[in-house]
Amino acid sequence: MSEEFSKAIEIKGLTKTYGLNRGIEDVSFEVEKGEIFGFLGPNGAGKSTTIRCLLGLIKPTGGSAGILGMDIIRDHREIMKRIGYMPSETQFYPSMKVSEVIRFAADVRGMDCREEAARLCERLKVDTGKRIEELSLGNRKKVGIVCAMQHKPDLFVFDEPTSGLDPLIQSEFFELVREYNAQGTTCFLSSHVLSEVRKYCGRAAIIREGRLIACDTIDNLAHTNAKSVCVSGIKDLSLEGMSKVEHQPDGMQFVYSGDMNVLIKALAGCNISDVSIEEPSLEDVFMQYYD
Repeated sequence: MSEEFSKAIEIKGLTKTYGLNRGIEDVSFEVEKGEIFGFLGPNGAGKSTTIRCLLGLIKPTGGSAGILGMDIIRDHREIMKRIGYMPSETQFYPSMKVSEVIRFAADVRGMDCREEAARLCERLKVDTGKRIEELSLGNRKKVGIVCAMQHKPDLFVFDEPTSGLDPLIQSEFFELVREYNAQGTTCFLSSHVLSEVRKYCGRAAIIREGRLIACDTIDNLAHTNAKSVCVSGIKDLSLEGMSKVEHQPDGMQFVYSGDMNVLIKALAGCNISDVSIEEPSLEDVFMQYYD
């Protein structure tokens, strides 16, 4: 990557509409060179549409975007040489052997990636002798990871890469991401697994219903005045600021973001047997962005 560019990804007002159907609207954010950046949102929020626009796989309706200092439309061919992309659903020619698919991906780029591919296959436990049609979803995912990483690109673009992978391979995948990142590779990670993003990303953007609703450090996104409340002895309480209410055999649990004095006063008037008020989980915090 050229040193004159500090932004690995720049998106300004990116919009994609599908007739009357919603795509994405006025999405803007930046990814710094050398970051591991998370892109969060529930299924159908617009994560994959944003990525496909970025990679020139679909043409945006409006706005602009750049990757590694290059325009996604004008410099599409050069951009594709310098990124490693893994879609959420990996598709290969079913009759090809794994070794043939990996070699084909390298040949398309005009590169000899045999040494790095062999190292990746060993780390991820990829059986290169099998045909694609013989592989499970998780094993096809592993082949997709090798194809995306073997040419040591400047930027990784991963769209929900760990779905279908067993926990050990998930851990190995992120260890590889960290190793490449230490060598200067930027990683753009689209995911709906909050624990992954919290553990490995420094910053993240959150998209909901096609619109960007937040972009900040993970610590700032996770900061909230809301509390997780668990009450025993009552089963019916309704206050402004309550969300994610769960009724339990001996009480109820909920996230509360209202006036704490109002909550304490309401509980004081009830015949409760126990109460706990704690910091909410990351999942509860981020669900407030989604809801």
